[in-house]
Amino acid sequence: MKVILLERIEKLGFIGDIADVKSGFARNFLLPQKKALRSTAANLDYFATKKAEIEANNLKLKEGAEKVASKMTDVSLILVRNASESGMLFGSIRGNDICESLADKGFKISKSQVKMASPIKTIGNHVVTIVLHPEVTVNVGIRVITVQEQEIDTKLSTTEATQGENDNQATEA
Repeated sequence: MKVILLERIEKLGFIGDIADVKSGFARNFLLPQKKALRSTAANLDYFATKKAEIEANNLKLKEGAEKVASKMTDVSLILVRNASESGMLFGSIRGNDICESLADKGFKISKSQVKMASPIKTIGNHVVTIVLHPEVTVNVGIRVITVQEQEIDTKLSTTEATQGENDNQATEA
């Protein structure tokens, strides 16, 4: 089935391109999500009249996504999970977990915007791609630690804070 793309779709094309896709993909995804129109004479005429408006709307959305992306460049997440001694998690970290952590930091991201090759199943550092707009992506660093590591980090940070206060009090006296 031939469709006219109304937005950039990875591995398919850009706005205004006519793509030949499987009918199920068009009927179940592209058309209901309003990402494409059937390639008919009437729709080609409609697209020709609305092309400037569609491109302007896309540019506006892209600029908004770029602003959010500039704020997200320094974001890194620390997720605490239970794990075995070999470093394998009891369970896994999925898109929902990342969305919730980003929401705690003030970013509203949907699960479909989180692109992961596979769920995270080990402790350590990982990188996840967030697709804010078809043309704007951000890589977010994720550090997965165990509950024991979190307790150690908490103890270290409290002792460093008390030492800093003691040092300040000593210099003031």
